[in-house]
Amino acid sequence: MSVKKRISELRQLIEKHNYDYYVKENPTISDGEYDILFRELESLEQNNPNLIIRSSPTQRVGSSAIDSFKKVNHKVPMLSLANAMNEQELRAFDKRLKDNLNSENIAYIAEPKLDGIGVELIYENGSFERGLTRGDGLVGEDITHNLKTIFSIPLKLLKTESSFPKIFEVRGEVFIKKEDFKKLNREQELSEKPLFANPRNAASGSLRQLDPKITASRPLSIYCYDAGYIDGLTFDNHSEFLMTIQKWGLPVNSLIKKVNSIDHVLDYHRKLEKIRESLPYEIDGTVFKLENYNDRQILGTRSRSPRWAIAGKFKAQQATTIIKKIDVQVGRTGALTPVAKFNPTYVGGVTVTRATLHNQDEITRKDIREEDTVLIERAGDVIPKVVKVIKQKRPQGNTPYIIDPYCPSCGEKAVNLKSESVLRCENFSCPKQVKERIKHFCSKSAMNIEGLGEKIIEQLVDKNIIQSIDQIFILDKNQLSDLEKVGEKSATNLLNAIAHSKKTTLARFIYALGIRNIGEHTSKIITNYFNQILEKIQTADYQSLIEIDEVGPIVAESIINFWSNENNNAVLVVDKINNVEKFSEQIKINKDRITDFLISK
Repeated sequence: MSVKKRISELRQLIEKHNYDYYVKENPTISDGEYDILFRELESLEQNNPNLIIRSSPTQRVGSSAIDSFKKVNHKVPMLSLANAMNEQELRAFDKRLKDNLNSENIAYIAEPKLDGIGVELIYENGSFERGLTRGDGLVGEDITHNLKTIFSIPLKLLKTESSFPKIFEVRGEVFIKKEDFKKLNREQELSEKPLFANPRNAASGSLRQLDPKITASRPLSIYCYDAGYIDGLTFDNHSEFLMTIQKWGLPVNSLIKKVNSIDHVLDYHRKLEKIRESLPYEIDGTVFKLENYNDRQILGTRSRSPRWAIAGKFKAQQATTIIKKIDVQVGRTGALTPVAKFNPTYVGGVTVTRATLHNQDEITRKDIREEDTVLIERAGDVIPKVVKVIKQKRPQGNTPYIIDPYCPSCGEKAVNLKSESVLRCENFSCPKQVKERIKHFCSKSAMNIEGLGEKIIEQLVDKNIIQSIDQIFILDKNQLSDLEKVGEKSATNLLNAIAHSKKTTLARFIYALGIRNIGEHTSKIITNYFNQILEKIQTADYQSLIEIDEVGPIVAESIINFWSNENNNAVLVVDKINNVEKFSEQIKINKDRITDFLISK
């Protein structure tokens, strides 16, 4: 047999065994036998490099580390799902669809809602060409080099009787199985590295590695569940789509099922909730989608979610623990937030050690005290919260907890504004606020200054090198190189990242400023409304702001208050600045006129 023919045979054998293992979940050879085949293919390709192709199983970790993630638009938006928190809301969803479709006969596809990371796989004529994160739903990040390391993702779709579409986009959820997660954390512990908080965080961090070799060392899995853009093939219903992609070698969850009535929907939901702990992966609910694709087209989508699908959430999982201490944390807007710290407690698949208590009113209402035994839950299987105090177990002499009215960071007396239920430190130079404002400004969703993380920011502020965000742009290599664990190369990379961050969008910049009540979504709405002109946003009055869709009185007042503060306007009065790159250039030549402008009092 010729070398070329043997290489082709080995590739087909390995892909078949990958299909048996990951898709059919029924391996037909041992791991040792698989390794022998893989090593033979590696050896033959190394000796015959002219025969190596991109879709070969050996090329999954063939790329070098990259400098940054490229942004790519989704051809079809990757929307979020609306939530149903109980059975009544699921019934209301079913009724709404029946009313809108004028039909009593509706079939759904039911599936577990995996607690993982949504991605999009893009195939061209059957070959895997690109993979994206969900991102904001409209724009994702290119993580092809990392997705190729996941063995359950075929680099080339398996041939069937029909030809492949020219372009085929499929959505899936990348996750880490429970046992694999435990093993991963054991390896982290032995290597004296930080432990991962939960499987979802581990999966997310793994997909965002610049070096694919790190991703390849993580035990990532994937299940595919829906279509994106498809050029060259159409499907009538979701069952047909799932059956087809499974034949092509894409993994599909074996618990996905067609259900024909709302009673069957609820029955599926209840049964899945009962077995969730016995499943090999974390789930936080069920997903129900219309089976018929024509009906989906009729119903359409909202701005953020399809009208034809919903996520049924499970009841929050609960546990009891003891509050060891209540600490008060200072946020970037000066809010003093009490946080309960307790012994590590396993709840809802995650070990939690703290929960926010929000404010004094909440503490008083629930009568929460240090050393109390409390019932905690992960609301929506995400955020830990204290549900109630088990007063029968309260130690004698335990006194009510009152938040100290003095800021734990700077010692200034905090104020309780009439319009708010939180204490707020109004010291503009409060060290903790300065750090938090800078962290927010540099964060991924804001200016996205890679490498300028929490530990470096802490040092820069503590050493009085920077005290406001404008000073980030005039840092030099010597200042950075003097920091702990920051060498000359890291300093150079960080300065490059700072320079690169200047090329951004106005929406990101507005979000980075940290205006209270202004999130990523609202920033986009506002900048679009004012045609991407910063001066118009600065000078907008209350009436023009509340006319904007999704902007109410609270948001309008926050914007007006922010720009009425002289500190916030000081950097932007020199010229009419309509883009951030120009703003950043002005920082270099007008730094004597710049003050911190990230806090709205």
